[in-house]
Amino acid sequence: MSVPGLEPFAPEGVQWRRVSPRLATVQRIALLAWLLPIALVALVLAALLTWWVATAAVLALALAAWGWWVVGRQVPAWGYAERDDDLLVTHGVLFKSIVVVPYGRLQFVDVQAGPLDRRFGIARVQLHTASPSTDAAVPGLPPEEAARLRDRLAARGEARLAGL
Repeated sequence: MSVPGLEPFAPEGVQWRRVSPRLATVQRIALLAWLLPIALVALVLAALLTWWVATAAVLALALAAWGWWVVGRQVPAWGYAERDDDLLVTHGVLFKSIVVVPYGRLQFVDVQAGPLDRRFGIARVQLHTASPSTDAAVPGLPPEEAARLRDRLAARGEARLAGL
């Protein structure tokens, strides 16, 4: 039984913004880029050496299928919310996580996008604080939203630091 307002992963009055579903495509491509070559090498070795090496190929393909499913479940669980004094970042389905980053603790905010991210029109906003345990990241944002969030967080962080 949960008491309204006391659920740790559903703070009262918070409107979550979700990441782009294109993040799932990028993560799935990255997953296949690692596992398919392993499966192909194992199949070639099985054909040249012995049949039992094919179990490595089957295992790699099973991991790829499982990873494909997991990515499809994890990406919709990513979210962030801006409040007056802090930013909330949540993710996870089986192991849920919520990180609260007070604006006054922000040291800097950067936006990152690899070649695959840029190809699919997404970026990652990385928040850095003095304590690594309160660092947070929001992946899978459209570039315009990533730039807006970066500028807004930097401005809020500066305003909170000025008050100290």
